[in-house]
Amino acid sequence: MISGLVAGKLFGSVELRTDKAGKPFAVAKVLATSGDGETLIVNVIGFEPALCAALQALGEGEPVALAGGLTPRVWTDKQGNTRPALDMVAHRVLTAGDAGDGRRA
Repeated sequence: MISGLVAGKLFGSVELRTDKAGKPFAVAKVLATSGDGETLIVNVIGFEPALCAALQALGEGEPVALAGGLTPRVWTDKQGNTRPALDMVAHRVLTAGDAGDGRRA
């Protein structure tokens, strides 16, 4: 697994799900732009309660940065073109609301 930082915009709404053991987790999609300008879909899953709450507070299109483990993969669109994608197990989240005005109390 690759550790990485992904920044982009939330695509769709965040889903809160429950595993077989009854523990909640969040699932989201983030649209990120690669260095060559291509848009990538990042499929995000998070298990930590604070991370799940932070993701759920976001609306579609809001900016977000996530740190965690990345797994690259490829998918095929309806036209038969292969496209890159990333799967991420997120461990940390940073939203625009976290940035504040740069001062700490």
